[in-house]
Amino acid sequence: MAGRERVVDLLRQLQRASCRCPAHSSTFHQGGAATCIVQKTDYAFEMASSNIRYGQGVSREIGLDLQNLGAWNVCVMTDKNLSRLPPVKSVLDSLTKAGVEYKVYDSVRVEPTDTSFKEAILFAKSNSFDVFVAVGGGSVIDTCKAANLYACHPDADFLDFVNAPIGKGKPITRVLKPLIAVPTTAGTGSETTGVAIFDFEPLKAKTGIASRAIRPTLGIVDPTHTLSMPERVAANSGFDVLCHALESYTALPYNQRTPCPPNPIDRPAYQGSNPISDVWSRHALHIVAKYIKRAVRDPEDLEARSSMHLASVFAGIGFGNAGVHLCHGMSYPISGNVKTHSAKGYSVQHPLVPHGLSVVLTSPAVFSFTAPMCPERHLEAAEILGADIRQVKREDAGAVLADTLRRLLFDLQVEDGLGAVGYSRDDIPALVKGTIPQERVTRLCPRQHTEDDLSQLFEASMKIY
Repeated sequence: MAGRERVVDLLRQLQRASCRCPAHSSTFHQGGAATCIVQKTDYAFEMASSNIRYGQGVSREIGLDLQNLGAWNVCVMTDKNLSRLPPVKSVLDSLTKAGVEYKVYDSVRVEPTDTSFKEAILFAKSNSFDVFVAVGGGSVIDTCKAANLYACHPDADFLDFVNAPIGKGKPITRVLKPLIAVPTTAGTGSETTGVAIFDFEPLKAKTGIASRAIRPTLGIVDPTHTLSMPERVAANSGFDVLCHALESYTALPYNQRTPCPPNPIDRPAYQGSNPISDVWSRHALHIVAKYIKRAVRDPEDLEARSSMHLASVFAGIGFGNAGVHLCHGMSYPISGNVKTHSAKGYSVQHPLVPHGLSVVLTSPAVFSFTAPMCPERHLEAAEILGADIRQVKREDAGAVLADTLRRLLFDLQVEDGLGAVGYSRDDIPALVKGTIPQERVTRLCPRQHTEDDLSQLFEASMKIY
């Protein structure tokens, strides 16, 4: 027994001395299966995703899908702009051809708020829908998830299922109605995830609902729909894919996340980096590196836009189970506190910093900050995105990835930091305050951070070139 205990002790010493990078570490467990009664960190991860159907013109099948579900009263959600474009027409034509009854809600707000969510929820509650269909980007799909959720919980308070600490974060135990998502942007990956994000206006900060129970039943990924995206929408959507992949790949490993859930139903959707999510996130990065510039510069490049649509799905599966961290956590107050910025390519009447833009503007600073915790992964990401890392030292991983990201953003004519979208150093306290409630994602940052750290990251992101 003494010899066995010495081996166990040596293994633990080696683990403590080894690189903390999740790509090169593993947790040694003595004895049988771990239980949350005896350990603080989690020991397991789950994989969940919507069913996905991909193909050019595949949205023509949706009427038959609804027939197969026995649908008799369908809610179709979209926004005012998309309601006039080919993606919505093709879906409605398919429903009409199949003889499926439906009602259209086209008042979804781009970058939804708690108010716009509640308006969609009221529409859903006022009609006895048996299936939901979302045709649009992440704003539409997320709004439809919320409408489905609260229509199936008519007595719930709005904050019941909203993430803590803003909401109560109650688990969802009822089965919802089927939801079919038809994404028209190549970015959010919302067709694969159980997450719905919105601006909580009282706090001027983004929050959301996160539960596997709200993920779509089916995602119909038709690459022809991405041809209607304006150049800047394609760019910002692509940046969302990029950061989904980078953040999930560099997130805190699942077996370092605390607390360990006492019940499997309490295990969060965002669990930390894990071996399966890694595969999806890394592959998404490869596709982004190859196709994002082509997809932005030529709207008729079907190969590039189709590939970015698939990359969005791949990254969605990756981050939908691993999670994201600081870029997204810091992006929410950037979007929520917008003053006067007018986003090119977006047909909206309100000030807007598009989600993908708000995420990517902090990425050089964020990955410089996180690199010391897993330098190998940061170097690997930089190499995938085109950097020559053959002579690079591990301690320079953050600087190399940050410079690689700056070059990409400059090539795609991205605004020069937060200062270019209307923020100044005077806004940093409010931006930090809006980041603090985002612990659902910020706690997955591989490096612990303070409010002073967040202030410095916002400061470094005021100008990025």
